[in-house]
Amino acid sequence: MSQSAGSRPPDVKPAPAPWTLAGDATIVMLELPGPLLEEQSFIPEALRPRFEGRYSLLMALDYTSSNVGPYRELLFIPGRFRTRHGLCWSISKIYVSSWDSVVNGQRNWGIPKEHADLEIAREADGSERFRASQGGDVFADLRFAAAGPSLPASSALVPARLRRLVHHRDGHDYFCAPTARGSARHARLLEARVDPARLPRVDEGRVVFAVRLSRFQAEFPVADVELPPSS
Repeated sequence: MSQSAGSRPPDVKPAPAPWTLAGDATIVMLELPGPLLEEQSFIPEALRPRFEGRYSLLMALDYTSSNVGPYRELLFIPGRFRTRHGLCWSISKIYVSSWDSVVNGQRNWGIPKEHADLEIAREADGSERFRASQGGDVFADLRFAAAGPSLPASSALVPARLRRLVHHRDGHDYFCAPTARGSARHARLLEARVDPARLPRVDEGRVVFAVRLSRFQAEFPVADVELPPSS
């Protein structure tokens, strides 16, 4: 079932951090060709001089609950960036199916969210197809499969410095270190067709690993907002 995208945001009520979210997700770590990663992964100019590169993340999420209700999300992280807090991940492209998530994600954490229709369908072979479109134009068509036993997983095992995010908005850096826990199992990226004008060519990368998170619960804390080092 798709969640409709509009042409402009309606009036959105503030939903300040922290947020608690629950749902399911597929996470794929990729190694993309250097030129593609550096020039075609939508890295913002303010962060470009701080880019460290190499490993990227593609995530498709289905939030069954959040501080702004259920919504879906497709995002790409090109890699990590140098900051005064060490190396931090940063989302360069992200589409969500809720205007409340778009506006409050920008306000709370500086995340560059955009609006899109996001549709999830179960295929006959048990795989899951995740499609993103705007105005009826499909710009991302991804197919995932999960297999094997589910094991408990928690970000508590990962130091905050290794899961910290940074985003740049309105001349400031926004830092936060989300937490999550749920069940994890092995996953595969079976197909990937994208419009490179709206999402990096993830189909040209080497999959390092993929994981399916089920019934997870995540916490997004209040961001620390700072002027960047160059200011």
